Amino acid sequence: MWSDLSLSAVVAGFVAVLVGYTSSVAIVFQASQALGASAAQTASWMWALGLAMGISCIALSLYYRLPVLTAWCTPGAALLAATQGVSLAEASGAFIVCALLITAAGATGWFERVMDRVPMAVAAALLAGVLTRFGLDAVLSVRSAPGLVLAMAATFLAGRRWWPRYAVPGVLVAGIALAALQGRLHLGAVAWTWATPVFVMPRFTLSAMVGVALPLFIVTMASQNLPGVAAQRAAGFAIPVSPVITATGLVTLLLAPFGAFAINLAAITAAICMSPEAHADPAKRYTAPLMAGVLYTLLGLAGGAVVGLLAAFPRELVAALAGLALLGTIAGALSVALKDERHRDAAAITFLVTLSGVTVAGVGAAFWGVLAGTVALAVQHWRPYR
Repeated sequence: MWSDLSLSAVVAGFVAVLVGYTSSVAIVFQASQALGASAAQTASWMWALGLAMGISCIALSLYYRLPVLTAWCTPGAALLAATQGVSLAEASGAFIVCALLITAAGATGWFERVMDRVPMAVAAALLAGVLTRFGLDAVLSVRSAPGLVLAMAATFLAGRRWWPRYAVPGVLVAGIALAALQGRLHLGAVAWTWATPVFVMPRFTLSAMVGVALPLFIVTMASQNLPGVAAQRAAGFAIPVSPVITATGLVTLLLAPFGAFAINLAAITAAICMSPEAHADPAKRYTAPLMAGVLYTLLGLAGGAVVGLLAAFPRELVAALAGLALLGTIAGALSVALKDERHRDAAAITFLVTLSGVTVAGVGAAFWGVLAGTVALAVQHWRPYR
């Protein structure tokens, strides 16, 4: 493992964690507050989520020697933030039921059978649609911080020309240095304190099962695990789907009473760890999510310091870093999606629906993009069996 590790893999893991936390940690805090969690219980949520992601990333990446990155369910956190009339104890029971459903989906193999029927063109278009939003955010961030973003872009182009393996680390160093010179880094405000886990005795009610557990399970599988598997396959990694999904369900089950509401496969941040920028050798890219797992664990243990630490980085720095780090993956996914002329229309429809960000019945655009692309394929190419 140590011989496989490289600076680019360490930086890729750091960027994945930075992007993952800064893009959605505020939603997790809103979710805990909507359920009536105290400050100590909210810190316990961060402890549980950090450990769940860290343990699963490290264990799965080491076991399979493949890049497996997990994350909390951001759409699930948004769903919880909009929940009303549910106590924290009822929510804790709903988290356990959701974890059991995820475990069953993996153990029975039905989710993998569904994924095996998704064509590669549709899967690649789905990945491109999910990631392109981050590329657009990077471009739009020029409006509020033109000097910072343009300097990072120039560093990226120079890096791709003269030191391709270290282009993204160079962007990160340049962004932090320039933000510090501009006085936009606020590391002094970070309070370094360890989190203390708080156990919430689960309470199982029918209303919480129907109103929280079932929607949380559907959102996790359709909006998170589905693009997560698509990202792995589009990157060329044949990671066993059923055992990995089962593992995410089990780690969620173990830490659900402490605030781990749903752990799933990552898509956006996983693309950072599976790209050539993480490591030139695909067989050694598992070290990037391994490093991300170590950072997830440390951030989970730090608990209350997480928000202050991540808030120290300017929003434009994170947006530009994510967009530039994902540029190669977006281009590769679009190339695979549009390569086969027979599947080009379906891939384009999948890409556009996914990129739109439309949400229907609480289910995100990733699911509807795959559904729209599959329908397009069926209309164009289905033939009755004779």
